[in-house]
Amino acid sequence: QVQLVESGGGLVQAGGSLRLSCAASELTFTNYGMGWFRQAPGKEREFVAAISWSGGNTYYAESVKGRFTISRDNAKNTVYLQMNSLKPEDTAVYYCAAGLVVVPVNREFEYDYWGQGTQVTVSS
Repeated sequence: QVQLVESGGGLVQAGGSLRLSCAASELTFTNYGMGWFRQAPGKEREFVAAISWSGGNTYYAESVKGRFTISRDNAKNTVYLQMNSLKPEDTAVYYCAAGLVVVPVNREFEYDYWGQGTQVTVSS
């Protein structure tokens, strides 16, 4: 079993940066692929980024490619999402997720555990 807790959300101006963190409670954290998803008001949850067990493979949504970076520190049981050049369109609740996958995937059903979400608001 895995428990995930996101942090680092907040209010930032367009063009600014923010780093989200997701801390896991399980010692088996390293067996899981990790992903970030987001949900904007009135819209469905969408994929943002994913990273493999080892951290050697990453996958990004086209809308964030080149601006966001996903990484993980298995020694700290933590996954990060570094967000640069933020746009108002990035405003959403961001969720981290864990799944027993060996490659980064963008499919919600592949993920077994989800955090409670953290709000990111980008002002213009």
